[in-house]
Amino acid sequence: MADINIVQAHSLAPEQARAAAQQVADKLAEQFELACRWDGDVLRFERSGVNGALTLHPNQAQLQIALGFPISMMADMVKAKVSEKMQKVFIS
Repeated sequence: MADINIVQAHSLAPEQARAAAQQVADKLAEQFELACRWDGDVLRFERSGVNGALTLHPNQAQLQIALGFPISMMADMVKAKVSEKMQKVFIS
């Protein structure tokens, strides 16, 4: 099992940060067929072999993903793509 942890700084208002987080989740859901749901300021997502959360803090978004086998074999690629997406949506 592989874990991915990404912290992205931002200067977005809470509503903008939530919209940015939703964009990241939508991309993850599309690529990995994940089910997503908001729990306060935490966007949780899961499916068999993948689960995680994108937590919104003032000036920071923290993404944690646990990848099961066989998806863990693609952990570096997943991390690179998700990092790129987070940089795009959280940097205004």
